[in-house]
Amino acid sequence: MHYFALEAMKRGHQVRIITSQVKDIPPDEEIGERIPITRLGRSVPIVGNGSVARVTFAPNLGARLQKILDRERFDVIHIHAPLTPTLPILALTRSRTVTVGTFHTNFEGNAFLGLFLMACQGYVDHLDGLIGVSKTAVGAVSRYCQGEYKVIPNGIDVEQFNPCVPRVPAFDDGRFNVLWVGRMEPRNGLDRMIKAFSLAPRGRDDMRLIVIGDGPLGATYERMVTGNLKKRVHFTGFVNAGRPALYASADVLCVPATISSFGITVLEGMAAGRPVIASRIAGFSDVMTHGKEGLLVDTGDAAAFRDAILKIAEDRALAAALARNGRATAETYSWPRVTDDILAFYAEAAHRRKERACRSA
Repeated sequence: MHYFALEAMKRGHQVRIITSQVKDIPPDEEIGERIPITRLGRSVPIVGNGSVARVTFAPNLGARLQKILDRERFDVIHIHAPLTPTLPILALTRSRTVTVGTFHTNFEGNAFLGLFLMACQGYVDHLDGLIGVSKTAVGAVSRYCQGEYKVIPNGIDVEQFNPCVPRVPAFDDGRFNVLWVGRMEPRNGLDRMIKAFSLAPRGRDDMRLIVIGDGPLGATYERMVTGNLKKRVHFTGFVNAGRPALYASADVLCVPATISSFGITVLEGMAAGRPVIASRIAGFSDVMTHGKEGLLVDTGDAAAFRDAILKIAEDRALAAALARNGRATAETYSWPRVTDDILAFYAEAAHRRKERACRSA
């Protein structure tokens, strides 16, 4: 939403983001870059699908949202994760204008959708346009809710993430840097990353693992790093603005997640001109091809990740080719291109809404 808003505003559109208050994030003036942001209620984390989802709670949330919609009179309301309680569903049921929803998740099964299938189908039918960020995301939601979905991917800021960003001096010492980025939760596989790193053969003390992120299992993962491994594993904690420099400091990015709908971290690494080693799962295979931008390996096989790391470390020509291909692929996901697709889809949705109104008149 942040990057799309910036690109849309460059083109003269007025944009407002309506979301909840999330604990421990930078203030709006730091992240908003003059994007108008309205915060309603408090975001509460809910564990599910091997990850953490967020639900908004506040007194009179629906009435407060309705006042904003009545005052602003939006031409388009674009709802992300439109079947998620509570703020997205409230926006969907109260919208009286062109309404578009983007589905972001991948799941094997969904108890909420299964239990409230008829209601969820009704919500989907209320939308004038359905977007999935990947074929994988469309496949997951369409198992429950029928509709005409269009794939429009997430974008990447290819200027912010690029191969020319200077390396972090502390990590620019000639050692081979392996990077892991993500929230420290089960599905993102930091435990497998640490295991793979610990399996590196003796004599590879020149390798360093850089871990970016925080989360509920942070202390657990840090306790997994013992003995001599402590000298070669560096936890940075949560990093936002400094991420491009950390990508630039990496020699390879590893993404050992077990489930994903898209793979934005994979794209960030590719945009930064770094070869990628990722799990061979749907979502990642939507944005990269084995042997072209990086290597896809079996998710649960720590030794396979180790072998892939060593292959890239020992074959610099291969690493360079993967990095070049990755950068070229990432450029096709630039925000100007993605914004073109989203704005064109708004026009399609408006036309669809008008046709539907004429049929029911």
